[in-house]
Amino acid sequence: MANNDTGYKAHETAVIDDGCDIGAGTRIWHFCHVMPGAVIGRDCVLGQNVFVGPGSKLGDRCKVQNNVSVYAGVECEDGVFLGPSMVFTNVINPRATIERKDEFKVTRVGRGATIGANATIVCGVTLGRYCMIGAGSVVTRDVPDFGMVYGVPGRLRGYVCRCGVTLPEDPTQTTKVTCSECGTGYIRDAEGRVALTTDDEPR
Repeated sequence: MANNDTGYKAHETAVIDDGCDIGAGTRIWHFCHVMPGAVIGRDCVLGQNVFVGPGSKLGDRCKVQNNVSVYAGVECEDGVFLGPSMVFTNVINPRATIERKDEFKVTRVGRGATIGANATIVCGVTLGRYCMIGAGSVVTRDVPDFGMVYGVPGRLRGYVCRCGVTLPEDPTQTTKVTCSECGTGYIRDAEGRVALTTDDEPR
């Protein structure tokens, strides 16, 4: 991989167009293409054959696995994991013979979220912070913070800790939930959604 004056590294087969913004410490591997207007944060990793389109955004410390296309309208916050061959879309009703570039819908992926291999995210949804999307799922609606979604179509099946471990169900109806792995505490509301007991975010 070759260094450059902005502090990121790119493999010699990667195509980095003028007019994109790439943060220091980011590594871009074989056969990637980053287009003008794309924004990529610090310390990201783009695996083989990744495409990052104009107007798309990746926050700091994102990991994009092989064969992922991040199209215009996709905005990922810090620490997002995009699994191998997962798919974003940006038009609800595409046709080969009808131009709809002015109808791109924004898809937002919250901080720390994970999208599993071969999952499809239909455009216009918001995926909450630290949510977990199972491999092969098709997501057609918003996902809450810490939500665990899988299936076709994807359905909310529970909640996960920010460390990625499934949070226990609540047979006692207590409002407090603790991760069995890392001890992080959560509060469960009347609708079953969970939130951190503190606003502190991991670095």
